[in-house]
Formats: sequence, C-alpha cells, structure tokens
Amino acid sequence: MPLTEASVAVACSSGTAMQADRISFRYRSDQAGRSWTIEDLSCEVRAGEVLGIVGPNGSGKSSLLKLLAGLLRPNAGEIRLGSQSIRLIDPQLLARSIAVVPQEYVQVFPFSVAETVLMGRFPHRRESWWGMGIGDESDHDLRQAYQAMAETDVLALAGRLVSDLSGGERQRVMIARALAQEPTILLLDEPMAFLDINHQIEMCALISRLQRERQLTVVLVSHDLNVASQACDRVMMLKEGRIVRIGSPMETITPESLRAVYGCDVVVDAHPTSGRPRVTMPG
Repeated sequence: MPLTEASVAVACSSGTAMQADRISFRYRSDQAGRSWTIEDLSCEVRAGEVLGIVGPNGSGKSSLLKLLAGLLRPNAGEIRLGSQSIRLIDPQLLARSIAVVPQEYVQVFPFSVAETVLMGRFPHRRESWWGMGIGDESDHDLRQAYQAMAETDVLALAGRLVSDLSGGERQRVMIARALAQEPTILLLDEPMAFLDINHQIEMCALISRLQRERQLTVVLVSHDLNVASQACDRVMMLKEGRIVRIGSPMETITPESLRAVYGCDVVVDAHPTSGRPRVTMPG
C-alpha cells in the first residue's frame, strides 16, 4: 500500500520520531579495506526532543545526520521515520516531514531572502519540482513563507540578496527555508558555526522557541560542547562512527566521557545560571 502524508504523520506521532537500527555506512572511496564512517549504530530520536550529536572531527556526526535525512543510504541496517522505513517513503513526501539545514550554503544564483525561503515550499507543490518557478506560489505557500520569516526575524530582509547577508542572518534564512517545509523534524548541521557569541545566543534561543512553539523534533550536530549542554535535552557522543554515550547533558558531559571521546582532560563544572555542565580548558 502506498504511503501517504497522513500515514507518515501518524507514524511520527508516537514517542519515537526516528530510529536507526544497527546501521553501518562508508563512502564509496573508503571501500578498499578502510574503516566504517558509521558502524553498527542504533539509536532513537524521541518525538519533541532536542538531540545533540557531538564528537571529534571524523567521528561521523554529519554523515549520521545525512543518513537520518535520507540523503545517504546505509550499507547495512535500517532507518525508520516513526514505524516506516525511509527507503519506502517518496523523497517529496519525506521532505514534508524532515527539513535539513546544512552547515554551509553556497548560493550560485542571486536569489532574494523571500525567494530562498519560498524554495522550502517545493515539496508541497503538485507540479514536478523542475516544472515550477518563483512566482507560481499559492496563497498558502506565501503565508507559510511569511510566517517562517517572521519566526526567524528575517522578514525585514525579504527583499535583500542572500549573498549580501552576514553569517548570522544567512543562517536564520536557511532555518526559515526549512520551516517553510512545515516539517515535524528539523536536522541542523553546525548551526552555530562561524557565528559570534551574540548570534550563538540568539540561535540557541531560536531553536528552543521553535521546538516549543512548533512542537518540532530537533537533531543538532555541534562541535561546541557548551552549546550541546545548554540547548539539548539529550546528547549523543560519537567516536569513530560508534556511540560512546547517550543521555542527558548531566549524564554525558563529564570529565570521564570527554576523556574517552576526545582524549584530553577538561574542567567540567555547573553553569551558574542553568546548572547544566559547562566545559572549560584546564588552567
């Protein structure tokens, strides 16, 4: 029986939004005897949570995010959206449930902010993706794009070219485009990368607000352990494509876990405001 948008929505309404069951993956260039990028990994993403993925360079964080998004296919194992294998879900239908914000966005053509956000409506168009153009949007498309820009505070930038924006502004536009898809799951790859401390604070507040107001499930890849500790309900720690530990920030952001994952000693104390773990370099 073919899957429908309604059946996928029902599948995601339980306590588990996504699940990876013993997945392994390596890139085609790594086939000649090299190690797996992701190896025999099982985890669940709980509906409505913010799950952080941390680990050293090369640990498989971004690859895992692409696997969850359906952009890569595991060599072994299964990934499910609710109870449905994502292999069986039409890509256009999958894009109505899962939105991805990449670490870097390279814009070749001079699109405005409004045009870029409206691209998030492509999965909801009945026409083929290549058979539609900017200016063919319905009233509902325009309302969703307007709401997404308002929620991410880029409405005043609607007429500006994305290429002319600062890093923080451009990142908010990419999140607005993802929100225009009306997803239930938002996948963010290093959303704080290249942002100054002020924009990092704004981004953390935005993610928290969107999770609360839109009831989104968020998976967030980050190099910054303090961002993961403060912004996430649970943290998954990866090393060499395997999960070392997963749990609340209090359970995972510990000197012992960080030594096992990163191979160095750090100071972990309680943040003076939130009480969550805070990581600093030893004096």
